[in-house]
Amino acid sequence: MSRLIKKPISIGEGATITIGDEELLIKGPKGEIRLPRVKGVVVETEGESLWVKVGKGAEGTAMHGTTWALIKNAIEGVTNGFEKVLEIEGVGYRAQMEGKELVLNLGYALPVRMTTPDTVTVSVEKNTIKVEGVNKEHVGQAAAEIRALKKPEPYKGKGIHYRGEVIRRKAGKKAGAAGA
Repeated sequence: MSRLIKKPISIGEGATITIGDEELLIKGPKGEIRLPRVKGVVVETEGESLWVKVGKGAEGTAMHGTTWALIKNAIEGVTNGFEKVLEIEGVGYRAQMEGKELVLNLGYALPVRMTTPDTVTVSVEKNTIKVEGVNKEHVGQAAAEIRALKKPEPYKGKGIHYRGEVIRRKAGKKAGAAGA
């Protein structure tokens, strides 16, 4: 059993939660998120806190920790929002926005064009790409798709990587030839 259900989820300022039969509606200053209800998981509000409890059935036991985390992330998303910052490294590598389309020059013959989802906003400044949104899952997925276009290579570190990501470097041919 998850230990998370022993902790209440605090509802931040500006966030409101509507508990329906089919779904939870979480609204805040940044937007709104709808979460489907899981059978066997009971969600109750007590003042400024929200409790996730196990109801009847095996599905409730299996999903109460996941439901707790999804609700906590949704509350944080509608109040503060989520962001991922990607950095581009490499000579001639650059990015720019053309309307809702991200255009990346990554050393291929043609520029790579990627349409951004409606649930996230993408902005570009010099060699950084900032992905922002309310839903943590959508922000992470969009950032992962951008990074997958040109992953950082281990010899020179060229490519797209998350800010703060450590790229393990390998020694090049010089190190192997010196011992021969």
